[in-house]
Amino acid sequence: MASEEIGYRGPTACAAAGITYRQLDYWARTGLVEPSVRPAYGSGTQRLYSFRDVVVLKIVKRFLDTGVSLQNIRTAVQHLRERGFSDLERMTLMSDGATVYECTSPDEVHALLQGGQGVFGIAVGVVWRDVESALSQLHGERIDTGETLVGHNPADELARRRNRAV
Repeated sequence: MASEEIGYRGPTACAAAGITYRQLDYWARTGLVEPSVRPAYGSGTQRLYSFRDVVVLKIVKRFLDTGVSLQNIRTAVQHLRERGFSDLERMTLMSDGATVYECTSPDEVHALLQGGQGVFGIAVGVVWRDVESALSQLHGERIDTGETLVGHNPADELARRRNRAV
């Protein structure tokens, strides 16, 4: 099934991105990373995040872990929203702690390093694969029907039986 046809509930997105539910909720309420599949409409509704949303959540987490300011992270996330889905995998995001830069070639990374100041990079393709691997072990949900899709977790026999019964 194509990743565009699957959504992930909050707890699953948190597990794959390595964040707390409290962070997820705050980032959604403040507009940093909002669920693109289904936002929450009041009490009792479930947010549904796309694969790309989960990748962005993990990128935000990595930036926060390295000390990038929330303002600069917001700028980077806005830039990521404007990028095409296929471009993300080949992108490297670099930061000197004050500014976030997009690098799409080794020459751009090298030019940035030539500046002489300390920078760190996030290879988005690596984050992409990490999220793919994590989500393959967790539950997703078909966007069109709401059917629960069971990941490749051999310990989750109960969820597999529920799906067979439907």
